[in-house]
Amino acid sequence: MALPQSTPELVPDSAPRSDMPPRVIGRYAVYGEIGSGGMATVYFGRLRGAGGFSRPVAIKRLHPHFAKTPRFVDAFLDEARLAAQIRHPNVVPTLDVVNESGELLLVMEYIVGASLSELWDIETARGGGSARIAPSIAASVVAGALHGLHAAHEAKDEDGHALSIVHRDVSPHNIIVGDDGVARVLDFGVAKAEQRIRTTNPGEVKGKLAYMAPEQIMLEQASPRSDIYAAGVVLWEALTGQWLFRADNHGALISKILGDEVKPPSAVAPDVTPELDAIVMRALSRNAEERFESAKAFALALEALGSAAPTRDVAEWVAKTAGEAMAHRAAHAAAVERARPSSTDVLWEVTDDSALAPKSERGESTTTSDAPAP
Repeated sequence: MALPQSTPELVPDSAPRSDMPPRVIGRYAVYGEIGSGGMATVYFGRLRGAGGFSRPVAIKRLHPHFAKTPRFVDAFLDEARLAAQIRHPNVVPTLDVVNESGELLLVMEYIVGASLSELWDIETARGGGSARIAPSIAASVVAGALHGLHAAHEAKDEDGHALSIVHRDVSPHNIIVGDDGVARVLDFGVAKAEQRIRTTNPGEVKGKLAYMAPEQIMLEQASPRSDIYAAGVVLWEALTGQWLFRADNHGALISKILGDEVKPPSAVAPDVTPELDAIVMRALSRNAEERFESAKAFALALEALGSAAPTRDVAEWVAKTAGEAMAHRAAHAAAVERARPSSTDVLWEVTDDSALAPKSERGESTTTSDAPAP
Protein backbone atom coordinates (compact mmCIF):
# COMPACT_ATOMS: atom_id res chain seq x y z
CA MET A 1 0.00 0.00 0.00
CA ALA A 2 1.61 3.25 -1.09
CA LEU A 3 -1.20 5.72 -1.38
CA PRO A 4 -0.43 7.71 1.76
CA GLN A 5 3.28 7.78 0.96
CA SER A 6 2.62 9.81 -2.14
CA THR A 7 0.66 12.49 -0.33
CA PRO A 8 3.03 15.49 -0.12
CA GLU A 9 2.89 16.09 3.61
CA LEU A 10 2.78 12.41 4.52
CA VAL A 11 6.05 10.64 5.23
CA PRO A 12 5.76 7.01 6.40
CA ASP A 13 7.33 6.54 9.79
CA SER A 14 6.92 2.79 10.22
CA ALA A 15 4.75 -0.14 9.31
CA PRO A 16 1.24 0.04 10.74
CA ARG A 17 0.91 -1.70 14.08
CA SER A 18 -1.33 -4.74 13.86
CA ASP A 19 -1.40 -5.21 17.66
CA MET A 20 -3.40 -2.03 18.26
CA PRO A 21 -7.20 -2.23 18.19
CA PRO A 22 -9.06 -0.23 15.57
CA ARG A 23 -11.70 2.41 16.22
CA VAL A 24 -15.04 2.28 14.43
CA ILE A 25 -16.26 5.58 13.01
CA GLY A 26 -19.45 5.26 11.04
CA ARG A 27 -19.01 2.50 8.49
CA TYR A 28 -15.23 2.47 8.83
CA ALA A 29 -12.76 0.66 11.04
CA VAL A 30 -9.64 2.79 11.40
CA TYR A 31 -6.35 0.96 11.99
CA GLY A 32 -2.68 1.84 12.38
CA GLU A 33 -1.05 5.04 11.24
CA ILE A 34 1.10 4.83 8.11
CA GLY A 35 1.91 8.48 7.50
CA SER A 36 1.64 11.85 9.21
CA GLY A 37 2.33 15.43 8.23
CA GLY A 38 1.18 19.02 8.05
CA MET A 39 -2.53 18.80 8.79
CA ALA A 40 -3.51 15.16 8.48
CA THR A 41 -2.58 11.57 9.19
CA VAL A 42 -3.36 8.63 6.91
CA TYR A 43 -4.41 5.27 8.34
CA PHE A 44 -5.18 1.86 7.03
CA GLY A 45 -8.92 1.40 7.14
CA ARG A 46 -11.73 -0.93 6.24
CA LEU A 47 -15.22 -0.27 4.98
CA ARG A 48 -17.60 -2.57 6.83
CA GLY A 49 -20.90 -3.56 5.24
CA ALA A 50 -23.76 -5.95 5.75
CA GLY A 51 -23.24 -9.69 5.64
CA GLY A 52 -19.55 -9.47 6.48
CA PHE A 53 -18.72 -7.30 3.45
CA SER A 54 -15.34 -5.62 3.84
CA ARG A 55 -13.18 -3.43 1.65
CA PRO A 56 -9.75 -1.96 2.44
CA VAL A 57 -9.46 1.81 2.17
CA ALA A 58 -7.00 4.58 3.00
CA ILE A 59 -8.37 7.08 5.51
CA LYS A 60 -6.99 10.59 5.78
CA ARG A 61 -7.79 12.09 9.20
CA LEU A 62 -7.50 15.77 10.04
CA HIS A 63 -5.39 16.30 13.16
CA PRO A 64 -7.68 16.93 16.15
CA HIS A 65 -6.37 20.42 16.92
CA PHE A 66 -7.03 21.47 13.31
CA ALA A 67 -10.47 19.87 13.42
CA LYS A 68 -11.46 22.52 15.96
CA THR A 69 -10.62 25.39 13.60
CA PRO A 70 -13.33 26.20 11.04
CA ARG A 71 -11.01 27.37 8.26
CA PHE A 72 -8.98 24.16 8.40
CA VAL A 73 -12.16 22.10 8.44
CA ASP A 74 -13.39 24.04 5.41
CA ALA A 75 -10.09 23.40 3.63
CA PHE A 76 -10.25 19.69 4.36
CA LEU A 77 -13.86 19.38 3.21
CA ASP A 78 -13.00 21.53 0.21
CA GLU A 79 -10.38 19.01 -0.88
CA ALA A 80 -12.90 16.20 -0.60
CA ARG A 81 -15.55 18.03 -2.63
CA LEU A 82 -13.04 18.89 -5.29
CA ALA A 83 -11.50 15.43 -5.61
CA ALA A 84 -14.92 13.77 -5.73
CA GLN A 85 -15.71 15.65 -8.94
CA ILE A 86 -12.78 14.07 -10.78
CA ARG A 87 -13.57 10.62 -12.14
CA HIS A 88 -10.84 9.08 -14.24
CA PRO A 89 -8.74 5.88 -14.20
CA ASN A 90 -5.60 7.99 -13.71
CA VAL A 91 -6.88 9.78 -10.60
CA VAL A 92 -7.08 8.16 -7.16
CA PRO A 93 -10.79 8.17 -6.26
CA THR A 94 -12.16 9.87 -3.18
CA LEU A 95 -14.88 7.57 -1.85
CA ASP A 96 -16.40 9.27 1.16
CA VAL A 97 -16.18 11.99 3.79
CA VAL A 98 -17.04 11.30 7.44
CA ASN A 99 -17.73 14.02 9.99
CA GLU A 100 -18.74 12.20 13.15
CA SER A 101 -17.89 12.17 16.87
CA GLY A 102 -15.48 15.06 16.46
CA GLU A 103 -13.57 13.20 13.75
CA LEU A 104 -13.12 14.41 10.18
CA LEU A 105 -12.08 11.72 7.70
CA LEU A 106 -11.49 11.63 3.97
CA VAL A 107 -11.77 8.09 2.60
CA MET A 108 -9.75 7.18 -0.49
CA GLU A 109 -9.40 4.08 -2.60
CA TYR A 110 -6.69 1.74 -1.36
CA ILE A 111 -4.07 1.51 -4.14
CA VAL A 112 -1.49 -1.25 -4.13
CA GLY A 113 1.67 0.22 -5.56
CA ALA A 114 4.25 2.88 -4.81
CA SER A 115 4.65 6.59 -5.37
CA LEU A 116 7.01 7.65 -8.13
CA SER A 117 9.10 9.27 -5.42
CA GLU A 118 9.42 5.99 -3.53
CA LEU A 119 10.21 4.04 -6.68
CA TRP A 120 12.85 6.58 -7.57
CA ASP A 121 14.37 6.46 -4.09
CA ILE A 122 14.56 2.65 -4.16
CA GLU A 123 16.25 2.75 -7.56
CA THR A 124 18.65 5.39 -6.27
CA ALA A 125 19.58 3.34 -3.19
CA ARG A 126 20.23 0.29 -5.33
CA GLY A 127 22.27 2.35 -7.77
CA GLY A 128 24.59 3.60 -5.08
CA GLY A 129 23.26 7.14 -4.99
CA SER A 130 22.12 7.71 -8.56
CA ALA A 131 19.48 6.18 -10.76
CA ARG A 132 17.53 6.84 -13.91
CA ILE A 133 14.17 5.49 -14.92
CA ALA A 134 14.11 3.88 -18.35
CA PRO A 135 12.77 6.40 -20.90
CA SER A 136 9.93 4.09 -21.95
CA ILE A 137 8.80 3.66 -18.32
CA ALA A 138 9.16 7.36 -17.54
CA ALA A 139 7.17 8.34 -20.62
CA SER A 140 4.40 5.89 -19.78
CA VAL A 141 4.11 6.97 -16.13
CA VAL A 142 4.09 10.68 -16.91
CA ALA A 143 1.65 10.22 -19.79
CA GLY A 144 -0.75 8.42 -17.44
CA ALA A 145 -0.45 11.19 -14.87
CA LEU A 146 -1.08 13.77 -17.58
CA HIS A 147 -4.31 12.05 -18.60
CA GLY A 148 -5.40 12.24 -14.97
CA LEU A 149 -4.48 15.91 -14.78
CA HIS A 150 -6.43 16.61 -17.96
CA ALA A 151 -9.48 15.02 -16.37
CA ALA A 152 -9.06 17.37 -13.41
CA HIS A 153 -8.59 20.38 -15.65
CA GLU A 154 -11.77 19.52 -17.58
CA ALA A 155 -13.89 18.46 -14.59
CA LYS A 156 -17.38 19.91 -14.23
CA ASP A 157 -19.83 20.04 -11.37
CA GLU A 158 -23.24 18.37 -11.29
CA ASP A 159 -24.73 21.29 -13.23
CA GLY A 160 -22.14 21.07 -15.99
CA HIS A 161 -20.18 24.14 -14.92
CA ALA A 162 -16.40 24.01 -15.35
CA LEU A 163 -14.56 23.69 -12.06
CA SER A 164 -11.32 25.07 -13.56
CA ILE A 165 -9.17 22.86 -11.34
CA VAL A 166 -5.41 23.33 -11.29
CA HIS A 167 -3.54 20.81 -9.15
CA ARG A 168 -0.62 23.16 -8.33
CA ASP A 169 1.38 20.43 -6.58
CA VAL A 170 2.35 17.94 -9.29
CA SER A 171 5.46 16.07 -8.12
CA PRO A 172 6.80 12.50 -7.81
CA HIS A 173 5.08 12.28 -4.40
CA ASN A 174 1.67 12.85 -5.93
CA ILE A 175 1.95 10.26 -8.68
CA ILE A 176 1.30 6.71 -7.52
CA VAL A 177 2.12 3.81 -9.83
CA GLY A 178 -0.05 0.80 -9.10
CA ASP A 179 0.94 -2.83 -9.31
CA ASP A 180 -1.32 -2.85 -12.38
CA GLY A 181 1.10 -0.48 -14.12
CA VAL A 182 -1.34 2.45 -14.08
CA ALA A 183 -0.10 5.86 -12.93
CA ARG A 184 -2.57 7.87 -10.86
CA VAL A 185 -2.57 11.45 -9.59
CA LEU A 186 -3.69 12.19 -6.05
CA ASP A 187 -3.90 14.88 -3.40
CA PHE A 188 -5.74 17.97 -4.49
CA GLY A 189 -5.19 19.64 -1.13
CA VAL A 190 -3.60 22.74 -2.66
CA ALA A 191 -5.53 22.70 -5.92
CA LYS A 192 -6.91 25.93 -7.27
CA ALA A 193 -10.49 25.84 -8.51
CA GLU A 194 -13.12 28.41 -9.35
CA GLN A 195 -15.68 27.02 -6.91
CA ARG A 196 -13.52 26.35 -3.86
CA ILE A 197 -14.93 27.68 -0.61
CA ARG A 198 -11.51 28.54 0.78
CA THR A 199 -9.25 30.61 -1.46
CA THR A 200 -5.52 31.08 -1.22
CA ASN A 201 -4.60 34.20 0.68
CA PRO A 202 -2.94 37.02 -1.29
CA GLY A 203 0.81 36.50 -1.41
CA GLU A 204 0.51 32.85 -0.41
CA VAL A 205 2.47 30.31 -2.44
CA LYS A 206 1.26 26.72 -2.53
CA GLY A 207 3.13 23.66 -3.75
CA LYS A 208 6.68 22.28 -3.88
CA LEU A 209 9.02 24.99 -5.01
CA ALA A 210 11.27 22.79 -7.14
CA TYR A 211 8.30 21.80 -9.33
CA MET A 212 6.57 25.16 -9.40
CA ALA A 213 5.99 26.96 -12.67
CA PRO A 214 7.57 30.42 -12.99
CA GLU A 215 4.17 32.11 -13.04
CA GLN A 216 3.29 30.49 -9.71
CA ILE A 217 6.52 31.70 -8.16
CA MET A 218 5.77 35.19 -9.44
CA LEU A 219 2.31 34.96 -7.79
CA GLU A 220 0.58 35.16 -11.14
CA GLN A 221 -2.51 33.15 -12.04
CA ALA A 222 -1.89 29.40 -12.08
CA SER A 223 -3.42 27.52 -15.01
CA PRO A 224 -3.46 23.98 -16.41
CA ARG A 225 -0.22 24.90 -18.16
CA SER A 226 1.33 25.34 -14.71
CA ASP A 227 0.63 21.65 -14.07
CA ILE A 228 2.06 20.86 -17.52
CA TYR A 229 5.29 22.59 -16.52
CA ALA A 230 5.49 20.62 -13.27
CA ALA A 231 4.92 17.36 -15.15
CA GLY A 232 7.75 18.40 -17.47
CA VAL A 233 10.05 18.77 -14.45
CA VAL A 234 9.03 15.32 -13.23
CA LEU A 235 9.75 13.82 -16.66
CA TRP A 236 13.12 15.59 -16.99
CA GLU A 237 14.21 14.27 -13.61
CA ALA A 238 12.96 10.75 -14.29
CA LEU A 239 14.89 10.64 -17.55
CA THR A 240 18.13 11.99 -16.10
CA GLY A 241 18.11 10.76 -12.50
CA GLN A 242 18.97 14.28 -11.36
CA TRP A 243 17.13 17.24 -9.90
CA LEU A 244 16.39 19.87 -12.48
CA PHE A 245 16.66 22.66 -9.91
CA ARG A 246 18.39 22.38 -6.57
CA ALA A 247 19.79 24.94 -4.14
CA ASP A 248 20.60 25.42 -0.47
CA ASN A 249 17.82 27.92 0.17
CA HIS A 250 14.55 29.13 -1.29
CA GLY A 251 15.99 32.35 -2.69
CA ALA A 252 18.72 30.56 -4.62
CA LEU A 253 16.24 27.96 -5.85
CA ILE A 254 13.85 30.63 -7.11
CA SER A 255 16.73 32.31 -8.91
CA LYS A 256 17.61 29.06 -10.67
CA ILE A 257 14.03 28.36 -11.69
CA LEU A 258 13.53 31.84 -13.09
CA GLY A 259 16.94 32.37 -14.67
CA ASP A 260 19.07 29.27 -15.21
CA GLU A 261 19.37 27.73 -18.65
CA VAL A 262 17.43 24.47 -18.85
CA LYS A 263 19.38 21.87 -20.77
CA PRO A 264 17.60 19.07 -22.64
CA PRO A 265 17.55 15.68 -20.91
CA SER A 266 19.95 14.26 -23.51
CA ALA A 267 22.68 16.59 -22.17
CA VAL A 268 22.70 14.33 -19.11
CA ALA A 269 21.24 11.12 -20.58
CA PRO A 270 22.55 10.60 -24.13
CA ASP A 271 20.07 7.81 -24.89
CA VAL A 272 17.15 10.29 -24.78
CA THR A 273 16.07 10.89 -28.36
CA PRO A 274 15.86 14.36 -29.96
CA GLU A 275 12.09 13.87 -30.32
CA LEU A 276 11.69 13.22 -26.59
CA ASP A 277 14.01 16.13 -25.84
CA ALA A 278 11.76 18.45 -27.85
CA ILE A 279 8.64 17.33 -25.98
CA VAL A 280 10.23 17.85 -22.58
CA MET A 281 11.64 21.24 -23.49
CA ARG A 282 8.30 22.44 -24.80
CA ALA A 283 6.65 21.52 -21.50
CA LEU A 284 9.41 23.38 -19.62
CA SER A 285 9.09 26.66 -21.49
CA ARG A 286 9.09 29.59 -19.09
CA ASN A 287 6.45 31.17 -21.32
CA ALA A 288 3.23 29.35 -20.48
CA GLU A 289 1.78 30.07 -23.93
CA GLU A 290 4.61 28.09 -25.55
CA ARG A 291 3.83 24.93 -23.59
CA PHE A 292 1.37 22.28 -24.71
CA GLU A 293 -2.16 23.58 -24.94
CA SER A 294 -3.39 20.83 -22.61
CA ALA A 295 -2.13 18.00 -20.44
CA LYS A 296 -3.81 15.60 -22.86
CA ALA A 297 -1.84 17.06 -25.78
CA PHE A 298 1.38 16.53 -23.77
CA ALA A 299 0.40 12.92 -23.04
CA LEU A 300 -0.53 12.20 -26.65
CA ALA A 301 2.78 13.64 -27.84
CA LEU A 302 4.62 11.20 -25.58
CA GLU A 303 2.48 8.29 -26.73
CA ALA A 304 2.87 9.25 -30.40
CA LEU A 305 6.60 8.58 -30.17
CA GLY A 306 5.75 4.89 -29.84
CA SER A 307 8.30 4.44 -27.07
CA ALA A 308 6.01 4.59 -24.02
CA ALA A 309 5.99 1.23 -22.26
CA PRO A 310 2.71 -0.71 -22.05
CA THR A 311 1.16 -0.98 -18.60
CA ARG A 312 2.26 -4.61 -18.26
CA ASP A 313 5.90 -3.51 -18.53
CA VAL A 314 5.33 -0.72 -16.02
CA ALA A 315 3.69 -3.25 -13.68
CA GLU A 316 6.74 -5.51 -13.96
CA TRP A 317 9.00 -2.56 -13.15
CA VAL A 318 6.93 -1.68 -10.08
CA ALA A 319 7.03 -5.30 -8.88
CA LYS A 320 10.78 -5.56 -9.46
CA THR A 321 11.53 -2.23 -7.81
CA ALA A 322 9.10 -2.11 -4.90
CA GLY A 323 7.95 -5.72 -4.59
CA GLU A 324 9.61 -6.23 -1.22
CA ALA A 325 8.12 -3.04 0.23
CA MET A 326 4.67 -3.89 -1.12
CA ALA A 327 4.85 -7.40 0.31
CA HIS A 328 5.79 -5.95 3.69
CA ARG A 329 2.78 -3.62 3.61
CA ALA A 330 0.50 -6.41 2.42
CA ALA A 331 1.51 -8.55 5.40
CA HIS A 332 0.63 -5.77 7.82
CA ALA A 333 -2.58 -5.00 5.95
CA ALA A 334 -3.58 -8.63 6.32
CA ALA A 335 -2.79 -8.48 10.03
CA VAL A 336 -4.98 -5.46 10.63
CA GLU A 337 -7.74 -6.99 8.50
CA ARG A 338 -7.86 -9.86 11.00
CA ALA A 339 -8.30 -7.50 13.95
CA ARG A 340 -11.70 -7.19 15.59
CA PRO A 341 -12.86 -3.56 15.68
CA SER A 342 -14.53 -2.13 18.75
CA SER A 343 -16.59 1.04 18.84
CA THR A 344 -15.10 1.85 22.25
CA ASP A 345 -11.51 1.85 21.05
CA VAL A 346 -9.87 5.26 20.73
CA LEU A 347 -7.70 6.50 17.90
CA TRP A 348 -4.19 7.11 19.15
CA GLU A 349 -3.20 10.74 18.91
CA VAL A 350 -0.13 12.34 17.34
CA THR A 351 1.82 13.46 20.39
CA ASP A 352 5.14 14.38 18.79
CA ASP A 353 4.86 17.95 17.50
CA SER A 354 7.70 17.28 15.08
CA ALA A 355 5.42 14.87 13.24
CA LEU A 356 3.20 17.80 12.33
CA ALA A 357 5.90 19.76 10.55
CA PRO A 358 5.88 19.66 6.74
CA LYS A 359 8.45 17.18 5.54
CA SER A 360 10.23 17.14 2.19
CA GLU A 361 12.07 14.47 0.28
CA ARG A 362 14.63 14.61 -2.52
CA GLY A 363 15.49 18.21 -1.69
CA GLU A 364 12.02 19.53 -2.48
CA SER A 365 10.62 22.51 -0.65
CA THR A 366 7.06 23.23 0.32
CA THR A 367 6.60 26.92 0.96
CA THR A 368 3.54 28.74 2.16
CA SER A 369 2.81 31.85 4.14
CA ASP A 370 0.38 29.86 6.24
CA ALA A 371 -0.11 26.33 7.50
CA PRO A 372 0.11 23.74 4.68
CA ALA A 373 -3.08 22.57 3.10
CA PRO A 374 -4.20 19.03 3.92
